[in-house]
Amino acid sequence: MMLNFANILAEAGQAVAVAAPEAVAGDGAATPTAGGGELMTTIIMMVAMVAIFYFLLIRPQRKKDKQVKNMLAALKVGDRICTIGGLYGTIAGLKDDTVTLTMGSMQNTIVIARWAIRSVENVALENDAEPQI
Repeated sequence: MMLNFANILAEAGQAVAVAAPEAVAGDGAATPTAGGGELMTTIIMMVAMVAIFYFLLIRPQRKKDKQVKNMLAALKVGDRICTIGGLYGTIAGLKDDTVTLTMGSMQNTIVIARWAIRSVENVALENDAEPQI
């Protein structure tokens, strides 16, 4: 099978070599080559790949980063939040890069970095309620 395929390729190469002198021996005008079409196809495919990467990867990530930045900028005292470590609490104080949280029925306070906040929660947490006596 391979020998047969090699013979076909060799014959095709001879056919091109025989056809080439006839094209040159014509009226001296240069004949266009197929390389220009292949180049244009390659450029179009590269542009299409960049567009796909932009719309599937880059644009959604930028949109998500913008939402997180807006959420962190809009924090205020009294918001209930969840940290990236899974801690739930209420904001007791805000500084530039730190947030003071109160957690649980004993109102324990901790200080965390602002970037460590995952989300602002809208529901009241059961363990933040007043202790029942």
